Amino acid sequence: MSIAVGSAAPDFTLRDQSQKEVKLSDFAGKKNVVLMFYPLDWSPTCTSEHACFVNEMKAFETLDAEVLGVSVDSVWSHKAYAEKMGIHYSLLADFQPRGAMSDKYGVYLPEKGITGRSIVIVNKDGKVAWIKHYDIPVVPDLKEVAAALQQVKAATA
Repeated sequence: MSIAVGSAAPDFTLRDQSQKEVKLSDFAGKKNVVLMFYPLDWSPTCTSEHACFVNEMKAFETLDAEVLGVSVDSVWSHKAYAEKMGIHYSLLADFQPRGAMSDKYGVYLPEKGITGRSIVIVNKDGKVAWIKHYDIPVVPDLKEVAAALQQVKAATA
């Protein structure tokens, strides 16, 4: 199943690295959400991607956005990874059933048992505003993501 720009973003409830439940619908009317789907904690490309997000966090905060990382890793892996990487945004565990939330967004790769690398921006109305899929070894261009987010913010202002 795949989602399209303009469609309602599938709601979800997942636990983050602090065992806190995070629901997409909790951000409705409050913030745009950047869902950063990535294959696995600790892999080289994912580590580079997260390092970029950590360094650019201030820019994303000024764009009125909540960044949520999503992979099939466990809460415990996310906790250790967030501590090691200095990540303060939520890393959501799409762990059990494995990849169920990512599958709703069309980014779960069942043959590999991992989440693909994609970024989905959900606007304050709960609609998919922007999607981009990347090859697994490619680090997303955060300037491109920030520009897309700027357009989403302007459209809802």
